[in-house]
Amino acid sequence: MKKLIQKAEVLIEALPYIQKFRGQIVVVKFGGSAMEQRDRYDSILQDITFMECAGMLPVIVHGGGKAISRSLKKEGIKSKFVEGLRVTCEKSIKVIEQVFKSQVNPEIVDTLQKLGARAEGVDGEKIFTVTKKRAQDASGQAVDWGFVGEPGEVHAHKIMALLNRESIPVITPLGTGEDDGQIHNINADTAAAAVAKALQARKLVFLSDVPALLEDESDPSSVISTLKEPQVRKLIKRGVISGGMLPKVNAAMEALQAGVNKVHIIDGRLQHSLLLEIFTDQGVGTEIIK
Repeated sequence: MKKLIQKAEVLIEALPYIQKFRGQIVVVKFGGSAMEQRDRYDSILQDITFMECAGMLPVIVHGGGKAISRSLKKEGIKSKFVEGLRVTCEKSIKVIEQVFKSQVNPEIVDTLQKLGARAEGVDGEKIFTVTKKRAQDASGQAVDWGFVGEPGEVHAHKIMALLNRESIPVITPLGTGEDDGQIHNINADTAAAAVAKALQARKLVFLSDVPALLEDESDPSSVISTLKEPQVRKLIKRGVISGGMLPKVNAAMEALQAGVNKVHIIDGRLQHSLLLEIFTDQGVGTEIIK
């Protein structure tokens, strides 16, 4: 009987969060090693199915970096990253498009449907209009990522049409160049933030390969549970936030500035990390607020 009561207590703890977020849009960036291990993969999609059944409106923007790297290697194309972003040549973008559309996206949709959720794949180039990403390195030299785009216009009404049909949109991080109509790769974190901004989502959740933002990279227990924007900027300056975490954090900051209520960075390797972060008092990751 004690175990049954404990189960009821878990549900009661979740109740105020279910009430608070009912009818609210939550954008989830699904990526990292969680996509590579079946138990973690299924766990995350079960969580998203639960969220939808509890009345939330989840939207998925997915990555697929490891699957892309494997396919590029088969084609004899070397993977290169600059500032955490994949350099994308003309050959690469064709492989990336094929992997997203014929492997990664359909598998997510199929799994959600098998779990009992309504879900539909969405080609990102029908959602995002992009400009070519440009930047300068520390020496002032131009950095060229090739066919990598920065989201400009986001056709949010197309996503809302699916949400209004009670279907979970599953979006590829691809966009159409506003000048040339060329398909561009978009960093999935950046794409997810752009969707969250366009939809004015209640929450934006990044699934990561680390426990969350850490005060000490060598200590997994040094999770920073809550951060405000000024604190984030200090951590970037100190080099605590760097590498592949930078695009996530920069995207989080942009989303908050644009009106997204809260951003979460959580460990996608932890079973049911989404539910633990959203529906429990303690949470398991880092939340970033204004």
